[in-house]
This record gives sequence, C-alpha cells and structure tokens, in this order.
Amino acid sequence: MFRFLDTTLRDGEQTPGVSLTPEQKLEIATALSDIGIDVIEAGTAVASEGEKEAIRLISDAGLAAECCTYVRARRDDIDSAADCGVDSIHLVVPVSDLHITKKLGKDREAVYDMAMDAVSYAKERGLIVELSGEDASRADIDYLSNLFRDGVSAGADRLCFCDTVGLLTPERTAEIIPLVCHAPLSIHCHNDLGLALANTLTALNSGATCAHVTVNGLGERAGNTPFEEVVMALERLYNYDTGIKKEKIYPLSTLVSKYTRVPLATNKPIVGAMAFTHESGIHAHGLMKDSSTYEPLSPELVGRKRRIVLGKHSGSASVKSALNELGYKPNDKQLNEIVRRIKEIGDRGVRVTDADVMAVADAVMLLECRPVIEMKQFTIVSGNKIIPTASVTMKVNGQEITGAATGAGPVDAALRILQESVSVVGDIRLEEYHVDAITGGTDAVVDVTVKLNRDGRVITSRGARSDIIEASVEAVVSGMNRLLRNENENRSTDSD
Repeated sequence: MFRFLDTTLRDGEQTPGVSLTPEQKLEIATALSDIGIDVIEAGTAVASEGEKEAIRLISDAGLAAECCTYVRARRDDIDSAADCGVDSIHLVVPVSDLHITKKLGKDREAVYDMAMDAVSYAKERGLIVELSGEDASRADIDYLSNLFRDGVSAGADRLCFCDTVGLLTPERTAEIIPLVCHAPLSIHCHNDLGLALANTLTALNSGATCAHVTVNGLGERAGNTPFEEVVMALERLYNYDTGIKKEKIYPLSTLVSKYTRVPLATNKPIVGAMAFTHESGIHAHGLMKDSSTYEPLSPELVGRKRRIVLGKHSGSASVKSALNELGYKPNDKQLNEIVRRIKEIGDRGVRVTDADVMAVADAVMLLECRPVIEMKQFTIVSGNKIIPTASVTMKVNGQEITGAATGAGPVDAALRILQESVSVVGDIRLEEYHVDAITGGTDAVVDVTVKLNRDGRVITSRGARSDIIEASVEAVVSGMNRLLRNENENRSTDSD
C-alpha cells in the first residue's frame, strides 16, 4: 500500500512569509494524523528553540502517525532530532555535482562518507532513517544508485528521490525510479514547472511506495506536490484505496490555509472556491439531472458542497433552483423577469450575491422584506497605539441594543460586535470576507462580499462604499437581515 509523508510543517513552512507557532503545528499534526497520514515531518530541530518545542509537542502527543524531522548529514543535527523524541529522520544529502561542489564545496567521495557516517550514527541513536538524495533529478544516476545501495547496507530503512527544483518529466521519472529502488522509496517533487503531481503519480507507478506531499501544495517557490490532489487522483483515476479519510480533506485544507495565511487559489483543484461552483446555465442544467455531467467527483466526498452561483451566464433552471433554495416560489412570468434582472447585474461586471437575488425576487414578486436589524449608529476607534474598538447601537426585532468589541483591526472589531449584537435572535458566523477595489486612488469605492452561516444555511451578501468599514457593515447587516427573516414566511404569490 502506498504511504504518505506530509511535509507541510517543514517544507510547507518554508513558504516565504509562513511561520507557525508550536501550538498551531500540533493542531495541524493532529489533523494530519487523524486523516490518515503515515509520517509527519514536523520540522527541523536545529532551526530554533520554537521548532524544538513544536517537534517535542508532536512527538509526545501519542499520534498514530510517525513523527519525523529533517536533518543534514551532521551528528549534531541527529542528536537534536533524537533529543526531541522523534521516531524517524529525513536525512537529506546533496547528490548532484552542482550541489556538492557549489553549495558544499566538497567532492562526491566526501559527501558519500558523510552520508554513511550519518546513517550509522542515526541507527546508533535508535532512529528510523529515510536517506534522501537532494537534487537527485540532476545527479549522476550511477553515483546516486551506489550511495543509496550502500546507505541501505549501513542501516537506512527507506530512501527518497528528491526533484528539488521540479525538473523531472513523467518520462524521465519512469526511467530513473526503477534504478534506485534498493529499499522502500519515497518521491519528493517540487512544482516549479507544474509537473509535481504527474511526476509523483508516475513514480508511484514505477516502483516508489511513498509520496512526499504538502497540504494545499505549500512549499518553497511554486510549492510541493499537493496532498489533496495525489489522494483524489489515485482514488478517482486509478481506483486505488489510499486509506485517507477523504471527507476530512477540505477541513484540513482550510485549517492549514488559516494558520499559514496563504489563501487558496480560487481555481485550485479539489479545495479551491470554484472547484465545485457553477454559473453556466448549460452546466447547471446538466448538474441538476446528473452531477457527473460536469463534476469529476462528488464534492461531499472531500467534505465540500456544490454551489450554483448566478450571473449573466445563468439560465432559468439554475435561477429557479437557487430561488427555491432561498424559499421563493415564482410563477413563470416572474421567473423570466428575475432571470432578466440577474443577467443585467452580471452584465455590469458585478458579482451577484444571494442578497442581490433575494432583493430582485422581492421586487419582482412585490414581497415586503421587514428588516430584523436596523442600524442606528456605529463608531470605530483605531490607531497605531490603540486597540481597535467598535461600538454600535442597533434595533434587533425592535429591541434597541448597544455594545462594543475589540478586534485585530477596525473591520474585525466592527464585525465582531455585529455578530454579538444579533446573538439574541440567532448565531451567525462569518465564513468568508473578500474585498475588491472598484475604482482606483485613495478614494476608491470598495466592494465587500461576505459569506454568512446560520445553522448550516449559507448566504452571500455585498456592500459597496468608499469607506471599507461602512461597506463591510453594509454587507454583513444586509446578509444578516436575509438570514434572520422568518423561515416560514410565504415567498410566493398568486399573481400572473
């Protein structure tokens, strides 16, 4: 069975600007173990005291996954790893002449001796050893093969072939991998030219038994092989049971994105915002008949939900379906007018939110929307030497409520107090917050789009103002009003 070594906490954390606390690393490691990862590369013990603390926390957590740390071919690195209580080490040795001469200033023989000594010493310290060839895709294959074979003789338990700067092709991978499988072999690919997934799958098909991956494809430069893509490609395209708890893929992805502060590309496979989102009328119509018409796999399989968004490409079927989900039952004449108005909004280059759809439907169907929330006033205090604080006075179902909250910034503070103020009538969570500048300059009009959730019911809403705080408040209040409307109110009419 193929195995997975996840290096999100080591190679992934080397993404420029990413730095995780020991507590965050432990939470991610726990999620990785729970989802079915075999080996967690928790970091580099010699990097810092914080790294050592994180590795100790993970190694002491009693996780099902093996705890591993990156080391160089140095005894002090190995001692640091062993002292942290890890199960195994990822012993990385430069094997290309470029790295040996330019980076280390040594020759092949010296590196060979360093590798053998490090393997032997690590075994003396009671560690599982994965001997890894750095820049293996540019190494002399005979030298690499000899080093790997002798490393196994010296005690290495596993081997790893590293495509350090993403220069492999699937054809070359298929040629090389069988020549170096002197022990269970891992494949470690970088995605500089977009071939990490293809090369990883080819390696697994050519004799490798373990894939090195990172959640969301994090890593230096263009990143590493994405965990979620390898798993679903094996499951869906090769009918291979990975043993991974696939329904936990999206929650894991969002957890890593939150802590690393690296947003997911909207069009990223499996976990991107648009991966299971549809607007085209033709596509939406096909999906309603059979979801496999325009989806390679069910979104629920990876812990997601399908979403139909409306815009200028939408047809009557998708608009009717969206309206029904929002509780509206228009007749045919009303539906045609609602579709026409939605297309008009889309033609203006504006994102159509759920609140927009509801407002259009209310207008066309002559329904009255009585606001649950009425904003009376809000005040924001912020500065470089003051904690951002927001205070509001609002009416919620006619009851006047005044409150204040602090936040990481003025917008955060404002949204926190809004959520607290409406808690008397419903628990509403902010799931997504997105800002676009509509015009240029310091007086730019900003378009704020939010996604709100109340008891599993999700709605999007928008606000557009020259002040980002006002736009944010407008978007959230509009969305909250829509979510707090009486769920049993009649949103159909008898008129033709």
